[in-house]
Amino acid sequence: MAKYFKLIAENRKARFDYNILETYKAGLVLEGSEVKSIRQGKVNLKESFGRVIKEEVYVFGMHVSPYQTADKNKIDPVRPRKALLQKRELVKLIGKAAEKGLTLIPIKIFLDGNWVKIDLGLCKAKRKYEKRETIRRRETKKEIEKAFKGEIHER
Repeated sequence: MAKYFKLIAENRKARFDYNILETYKAGLVLEGSEVKSIRQGKVNLKESFGRVIKEEVYVFGMHVSPYQTADKNKIDPVRPRKALLQKRELVKLIGKAAEKGLTLIPIKIFLDGNWVKIDLGLCKAKRKYEKRETIRRRETKKEIEKAFKGEIHER
């Protein structure tokens, strides 16, 4: 039987600003109203990042809008949320996250069956010239596709 998979939000800026070295699929510790809100797509990953604290991974800065019928004063929309990883992944991640220049960035949040999951990327920040190269590569790819499309329509 096929498992249900639905992409809720993606951090596209992370792919532009960082080189993603590895990704880890993790669960999140959430309140019930937060899950309902995430299912509606009311989540923002733009300013979020991960941090290792006392051998546990937390996601900071992820904004989950309050569910409309829930008590709005009860839950802080940008509170730190604990990421749930398997023990061996956690040990590996803690060792690599300690390296200089590496950061944990949430890449996407999705539903895996009935569970809310998050993809955490172990990333290295791009330099300005690398970002320019990314833009240049994207634009040349668009031009090639445009030229190829025009060639097909002319026949």
